[in-house]
Amino acid sequence: LGKCLLSPIVLAAYAYNRSLSELGPGGRTEGEPGVLCQLFAFLMAFFGLAPTLLLLAMALECWLSLGHPYFYRRHLTRRLGATLGPAAAGLCALFCALPLLGFGVPMQYCPGTWCFIRMAGVGPRQLGFPVLYASLMGLLVLAIGACNVSSMRHLYGMARRQPPRGTPAAAPHMEELDHLVLLGLMTVLFTICSLPLIIRAYMGAFAADFNENADLSALRFLSVNSIVDPWVFIIFRTSVFRMFIRRVCRRLN
Repeated sequence: LGKCLLSPIVLAAYAYNRSLSELGPGGRTEGEPGVLCQLFAFLMAFFGLAPTLLLLAMALECWLSLGHPYFYRRHLTRRLGATLGPAAAGLCALFCALPLLGFGVPMQYCPGTWCFIRMAGVGPRQLGFPVLYASLMGLLVLAIGACNVSSMRHLYGMARRQPPRGTPAAAPHMEELDHLVLLGLMTVLFTICSLPLIIRAYMGAFAADFNENADLSALRFLSVNSIVDPWVFIIFRTSVFRMFIRRVCRRLN
């Protein structure tokens, strides 16, 4: 959804050879970016935070189902799962709308085809929101990592308790190792893609490091995660790749 909403705006800016502030109506005051740029900054912040919050919900569900199955069976219902998505989206929308209300400053970045919250400035009005955004992202990353590591520990324990190799019941239990490797790979990928934005926000706030190219690279890393993760999942679910992983695990054992 984020790619479908944001990509046409960028393509229109390139097609007309104009910046986002020039494409949309102007801001309310002198020097303020245009309305289209402000909307773009809001969508960028929202689609950076909302999927991370949903990933936390998924990680919590995985951890509870593996480590606390009785609690999971008793308290987690389909109705709760159906309400988590809209609730997470609503909370993220309210939080990311703060720059539109004056707490935080949307900014057009070079070459004028994308906007985000200004991550370096001179006052608390400019720096308060990006620091808060980066802190929230950092806490979500830590929570997701902790849940996934705990889930991986449970999966490893289940795989260790499988019957000896060669017995008829041994093959189905290799599924735990499949999930273990997939979960570990996606956790590492998610952490690597999320950390640059968090680091850039803190550097801009406390080291006064204003570098548009570095900020652009951090945003690209964040967007790469949502592009690569589905492909990792699709490729890993193929029988050939899973057979390769199983052979590697047997060799290591």
